Amino acid sequence: MGVVTLETNTETGKPYGLLIDDFEAYFADNQSMIARDLKINFKRLLEDSSLSREEATLATLALARSLDFREIAQSARTTLVREGLDAAQIQEAEESAAIMGMLNTYYRFRHFVDEKHEGEPYGPAKLRMQSLGNPQLGKERFEMLAFAVSIINGCEKCVTSHEKALQGLGVENEKLHDLARLAATLKGLRSLA
Repeated sequence: MGVVTLETNTETGKPYGLLIDDFEAYFADNQSMIARDLKINFKRLLEDSSLSREEATLATLALARSLDFREIAQSARTTLVREGLDAAQIQEAEESAAIMGMLNTYYRFRHFVDEKHEGEPYGPAKLRMQSLGNPQLGKERFEMLAFAVSIINGCEKCVTSHEKALQGLGVENEKLHDLARLAATLKGLRSLA
């Protein structure tokens, strides 16, 4: 699949993205101060953060799927296709919400009960997670999605585990902070939808 050249925004020099256009249209009717704050935060995180546009759009796709935010997920998916990302990578980004949903739920359970018992009363997880070993997106980008989705799902063990993995890969804290801010902003926007 070839790379699609998008029109360039003359103000920022960055390509216009279908995601931003769809996002603005979707929330156009809500002009409250709260909606305005959330909309500005989202747009800034897509256009002017430490995340590349591709990283922000991949994370938006994974987070939107985690939040069952179908309109934004569809727009993020379409944007990634238009920007020439491989179909298998787009599918993996979208499905990262599913594997992390399973793992976040399980490890939250373990966090709740393991500290009440000495040792590991339930033994190993015995949940298949081969997809985490050699992701289509590469280790760093997949870890970024796993980190962001774990924040949405509120799994402390997973957030700290993925944060440590990302820091070990050399990802700067600013990028981790922007992923957390994107997760928080999308959760707020989902409440407005």
